[in-house]
Amino acid sequence: MWADRLWRLTTAFEGPLLGFSYLEPKRHVPHLTDLDGAEARTLGAALARTTRALRRAARAEVVYVYVFGDGIPHLHLHLAPHRKGDPLSDRMIRGTLVETPLPSGATRLESRDYPLLPNVVHARFRARLTRSFAPARRRRGTSGRPRGATGRPMRAR
Repeated sequence: MWADRLWRLTTAFEGPLLGFSYLEPKRHVPHLTDLDGAEARTLGAALARTTRALRRAARAEVVYVYVFGDGIPHLHLHLAPHRKGDPLSDRMIRGTLVETPLPSGATRLESRDYPLLPNVVHARFRARLTRSFAPARRRRGTSGRPRGATGRPMRAR
């Protein structure tokens, strides 16, 4: 269908949805977190190019992008062109849904079967996530100065 040096797009030959496709790295990569530098740098451009082409060819309103990581141990981004009346749903939440209009004009979807988590749980997660992006700290000795590879305090120059 389409390919470049690192990525390829394949499109389903059958199914209830026109244009359902898979964008995958040519190299065997089990998960998104396993992309190397070149693959990681080019993913956005490859995704933009392929979804733009799919949207145009399928005359779709939008292209949904799904990444599932448990079925096949090779990264596939599922690209699903969506048009009004097709079998896709814009809902990602299981159970009986309750729609609540928001002042912004958006609609919040809540599941009666899976209640909202308390705000404090989300706050703890955001703090943990923020820490995971922070640079690693240098070890400090009793002097408060950073220690070098030998374990001795480093001197300021």
